[in-house]
Amino acid sequence: MFATSPVQQMLFEQRRIFVKRDDLLHPDFSGNKARKFYHFLSRDYSHITHLVGSGSAQANSLYSMSVLAKQRGWQFDYYVSHLSDFIIKHPSGNYAAAIANGANIIDVSQLKQATQYQQMHLDDVVKQIVKFSYTQPSSLLHIPEGGRCEYAESGLAILAKEIIDWIQLNNISELKVFLPSGTGTTAAYLNKQLMQQLACNDVIRLNLEVITCSTVGGDDYLTTQFALLVDEDYFPTVVNDGRKYHFGKLTRRCFDMWKSVNESGIEFELLYDPVGFLVLKDYLVKHLDWQGDIMYLHQGGLLGNQTMLPRYQRKFSK
Repeated sequence: MFATSPVQQMLFEQRRIFVKRDDLLHPDFSGNKARKFYHFLSRDYSHITHLVGSGSAQANSLYSMSVLAKQRGWQFDYYVSHLSDFIIKHPSGNYAAAIANGANIIDVSQLKQATQYQQMHLDDVVKQIVKFSYTQPSSLLHIPEGGRCEYAESGLAILAKEIIDWIQLNNISELKVFLPSGTGTTAAYLNKQLMQQLACNDVIRLNLEVITCSTVGGDDYLTTQFALLVDEDYFPTVVNDGRKYHFGKLTRRCFDMWKSVNESGIEFELLYDPVGFLVLKDYLVKHLDWQGDIMYLHQGGLLGNQTMLPRYQRKFSK
């Protein structure tokens, strides 16, 4: 369904790294959303009439799910914890594109039951809503926040095969695959699939490690998310640079890093990639003697830059 994404080289901190350009997979399903939603795009879901999702009003998954629903002719309800007056009056980015595709975006804080939902995680709120508010569950598809579900594994199995094919073609003997994580779904299933597929391949002799960093909630949160998806044997390596990153918070360090890596000629997104490259920089400083190859997984999400970049420019215009 998707062509194999290319691998390009870039210079980062005076050393060559490879960038797996999953952002080029598809204009509507780029990066990790193409991998996570591959299952739903490639199988028969003719019995489904209703799609339910949840997350941020500017999430990349919101837009990709709105495209999926539009293509399949499904009604699409998407729940958010809160919708600001600004975004309602000035729609842009993923939010605006999803609205244009017919998404019904629902502010949980405005529902009649809002008070009983106040202390609950959004995923748990939506599970309750799905259980008690929809009358035909057999025709409803609920995708948890960020696409965190077992169905994501089939698309990430394809990504793992692409990486292994590239390793063989380029005679790589030592590789670290690096990516920043939100829910950790991509990192967990990618590591599992790489380990399993390499175990079945008698040709490749490879020292491989999948390394990730948390952009949401810290290292403990990330390992907790891994445990919901895979056995501990398949946990990726989690690293940090000693700093606490608050998801979506604008910092000069992140903005400067984003501008720096964009000088490579590859545009990265502003939410996850700056944290990813800051932590990767710290990792390389701590492992100066390691001379193997590094692959950075570009997970797409560039549509979000339409809203993130103006926010950064307003804050750091001087």
